[in-house]
Amino acid sequence: MPALNRLAGEPSAYLASAAHQPVHWHPWGDAAFARAREEHKPVLLDVGAVWCHWCHVMDRESYEDERLAAFLNENFVCVKVDRDERPDVDARYQRAVQALTGQGGWPLTALLTPSGDVFYGGTYFPPDDRMGRPPFRAVLERVLEVFRGQGERVEGSGREVRRHVARLLLEGGHADLSPALLERGAAQMERLFDPSHGGFGHQPKFPHPAAIDFLLARWWDTGRDRWREIVERTLTGMAEGGVYDQLGGGFHRYSVDERWIVPHFEKMSYDNSELLKAYLHAYAALGTPLFRETAEGIVRWCFEVLADREKGGFGASQDADVGLDDDGDFFTWTADEARAALEPAEWEAARRRWDIYPEGEMRHDPAKNVLWVARGIPAIAGEMETMQSEVARLLESAAAKLRAARARRTAPAVDRALYVSWNAMLAEAFLEAAAILGRDDCAEFALRALERLWADAADAGGGLRHRAGGGSAPLLLDDQAQAISAAIAAYEHTGASRWLDRARTLADFVLAHFADPDGGFLDMPPGASQGLLSEPAKPIQDSPTPAANAVTASALLRLAAITEETRYAAAAERTLAAFAGAAADAGLFVAAWLQAVDLCLAGACRIVVADTTTAAPSLAAAARAQYRPRKVVAHTATSPAPSLTGPVALVCIGTTCALPAQNADSLRRTLETFGRPG
Repeated sequence: MPALNRLAGEPSAYLASAAHQPVHWHPWGDAAFARAREEHKPVLLDVGAVWCHWCHVMDRESYEDERLAAFLNENFVCVKVDRDERPDVDARYQRAVQALTGQGGWPLTALLTPSGDVFYGGTYFPPDDRMGRPPFRAVLERVLEVFRGQGERVEGSGREVRRHVARLLLEGGHADLSPALLERGAAQMERLFDPSHGGFGHQPKFPHPAAIDFLLARWWDTGRDRWREIVERTLTGMAEGGVYDQLGGGFHRYSVDERWIVPHFEKMSYDNSELLKAYLHAYAALGTPLFRETAEGIVRWCFEVLADREKGGFGASQDADVGLDDDGDFFTWTADEARAALEPAEWEAARRRWDIYPEGEMRHDPAKNVLWVARGIPAIAGEMETMQSEVARLLESAAAKLRAARARRTAPAVDRALYVSWNAMLAEAFLEAAAILGRDDCAEFALRALERLWADAADAGGGLRHRAGGGSAPLLLDDQAQAISAAIAAYEHTGASRWLDRARTLADFVLAHFADPDGGFLDMPPGASQGLLSEPAKPIQDSPTPAANAVTASALLRLAAITEETRYAAAAERTLAAFAGAAADAGLFVAAWLQAVDLCLAGACRIVVADTTTAAPSLAAAARAQYRPRKVVAHTATSPAPSLTGPVALVCIGTTCALPAQNADSLRRTLETFGRPG
């Protein structure tokens, strides 16, 4: 059995997967840089993730090669980082390599001075001369030659990259907030919209759930059909594409083509949490059955694959592949494989519905088919000369049999790490699913997940560590922001004051430890010393999770609306204005910031529910289930309309309130019409 390196015992699944490699890896920390300074060696920084296919390819081709490992061990100090565990490290070094090469991604391969400055970098390097890239060994030899022979030039180049990165990390630029910002953002999204297939831009195509949510709210406010068209076309295109798992539910990370058919097959918890919210909101607003079915599919996948049913909480991701030589083989089908699992009539319906033919879509194996919705049930019924109800029955039976056959395959691994931000995002999405889909099981599990975060990720000095049970995991703004937001959602759902207390305590911690005097919030408290971590960062672009500053501002505005503490609203407005100059034309890439600006300018729709009778929970449930942009739900033991007896809910925007609602139907009508522009 091979000896283990310094990564043995690390909590990260990605680092643990490299513990057997002959490279003398260091985890990120002071020890690696101290050794590099003492021995005057360059640092090789490898940043990847357990779900990253090409990270594992490079591991096998290069880092498991004994001869290359010996060369690295003699001449470099090697550091391996899990980008999911250390997004703070990844964010800074991605910017640095992008500054040098114009591109980033994973695996990220960066060559650093002993002080942590980047002087060379790239992504995947093959072991030999192919794919238009130089051999990795030749790159390393040249880097070593330059490092040893041109030390001053290397140090100077590293310092220049650092200065450039320092400017990029501070994404702020102060300007006044105005409705024109919302119009500019929506217009930019419209210009990027793909009317043929939905989504934004061309290939590769990523989901942008915050943009979809923002445009849905713009449609609700203005009645402009174009915004609704973008929302419906995009959500339909994704739900019917191969980027959505037609059998198992849940979304893959992105599509390599503009038609949403062929995905990168890894599934991320954060993508699915935000897409779940987008489909729930669109279903609540528009009533489209497909959107409900897709939301139910996401919930099913999360429960079946990510959920820790015993302890509570959600895992982080599911890999794309089982081995290095497959490409989504667990999720794809040859025509023979699918036909063998089905009865003849089921096969005839299934092959038409999901485009299963001898020639599929996968380059590595052209016989492999990605399942996507190629034909509607009416068209299939016409071709098969049968009733639509019979086609629907056949497809339901076929899907069940294909799922059962797929379950007999070896499934891609699941990363069971419990990251606070991603768990909070999914918990909040599940609370919305409980309200909109009527799924009490979603609410029960979401609350268990949140309780585990506060039990297992709480830091002695305040705040929540990035990973539950992670020991030395960093304190990051993103985790605090998403946890505040989820705690508010838990309060709205339950009326329990402890959730509101947790949200306020965490918000006060953020205000005390993350605030930048120039406005906005830093991604981590100041004080880190290793490499580029010493450079402060104020993120406002979604990448791809909602930007932490935007989430913080939205959470503070919601907290202010519920508690009526103006200091939270003032901090949120300062934060949003601190980025208005820089984010004004970024549109699609600052959609979460635009949502927060919308909430700040329009004000919250505040729904106060009196918890004085057993009927009050039905009013709170109706408030939670009804689509209404910018709404918050507050609970009180004192009736907001003392002259009325029985359950009552009061809907207010600013200082203007609607007539009190005393039943769920009345409250739904009020939320649909009261204060609606136009």
